[in-house]
Amino acid sequence: MKGGYRLKIARYRHKNKEHYGILNQQSVLSLPTLAKHFNERLPQSVEEFVASGEQALRTAEALLRKAEASSVKNVSAPITEVALLAPIASPPKIICLGLNYVDHAAETRAAVPDEPVIFMKPHTTIIGPNENIIKPSFVHQLDYEGELAIVMGKKAKNVPVSEAAKHVFGYTILNDVSARDFQFKDGQWTRGKSFDTFAPTGPCITTANQLSDTANLAVRTWVNGELRQNSTTRNMAFSVSEIVHHLSRVMTLEPCDVIATGTPAGVGFAMKPPKYLQNGDVVRIEIEGIGTLENTVKEQ
Repeated sequence: MKGGYRLKIARYRHKNKEHYGILNQQSVLSLPTLAKHFNERLPQSVEEFVASGEQALRTAEALLRKAEASSVKNVSAPITEVALLAPIASPPKIICLGLNYVDHAAETRAAVPDEPVIFMKPHTTIIGPNENIIKPSFVHQLDYEGELAIVMGKKAKNVPVSEAAKHVFGYTILNDVSARDFQFKDGQWTRGKSFDTFAPTGPCITTANQLSDTANLAVRTWVNGELRQNSTTRNMAFSVSEIVHHLSRVMTLEPCDVIATGTPAGVGFAMKPPKYLQNGDVVRIEIEGIGTLENTVKEQ
């Protein structure tokens, strides 16, 4: 593909208008605008693009191959002039896994589960790159969890492990922000995980055909430049395909559902002494093949 473009799908704001397109290091290319240039059609929203599946992906790939440098420039915006948004603004479901990394289970002295432990976040937790994580003043034990997140592309119900990957559109980063004082007080996790802004996601969705092997991706989290989490998806107890299989036995998975696959070792509450997030702290999460998600904590 010309210009080094790969299928990293981003939702962004440029000149007060929302777009979606292809993200690279220097710019973002509007896919609907590129399609219009070649008298072709693509969905107007990223949600519709995801739900359109392989047909939309094939069209986008063909357009990128056809585009000359001048055409690409005319439908692109420099990365410095856009605001990246959460790739999916309002997922039908945000499903999260607990204790899915062997190293994280060990640091919390918990047993690795024999089936996925799941909980859910409301869509009001979603924020995008560089937006603030809001720490209510009454939350005293705010924590981070860097996670690989699956973005579903097809409806899935009772899907076998061998077929699960075919239902995945791509992958993004999610920070499963947690109020540990509320999480541990309640004994179940809904309240401590569900505050507004507690699910930063982004910066893009790397499509499944661009990230076909998720078995050994580096996952790293920094707080104020200090490396806290440094692991790999090799330590996941349940693989992406196994996760989709198990969840689809419980609930129907739908296009644009976001599934956070659990966090590795290095969370703040497990450190000795614990290191919780404070006002002004900057959390940066990097996952191999996807990019970097950065957010700042702001107390209110």
